[in-house]
Amino acid sequence: MPRKGTNNRILVPQARAAMDQFKQESATELGVPLNASYNGELTTRQAGSIGGQMVKKMILAYENNLAGGNQVSLNQVQDLQQTKQQIQQSVQNAGQPGQSY
Repeated sequence: MPRKGTNNRILVPQARAAMDQFKQESATELGVPLNASYNGELTTRQAGSIGGQMVKKMILAYENNLAGGNQVSLNQVQDLQQTKQQIQQSVQNAGQPGQSY
């Protein structure tokens, strides 16, 4: 049974503008039209492709960070694990009928 509430929140509120810009860049790369406000007309496939592109880029940045010999804090690892769980939950919810986004 799904939990009440949502995990779709930005953990660092100061990063909201950067995340919105990141989302817009990812949508542009994929050729998906993204509005500044409501995007309810996007298909699940389009919205998922944007999120997937963002995750790929974040993982690439993380791997590059590791390859550069930079230390990664426990908080960063926990944040990535939480993001992974949120993505998995979103994928599970996307397959359930009656979900509105």
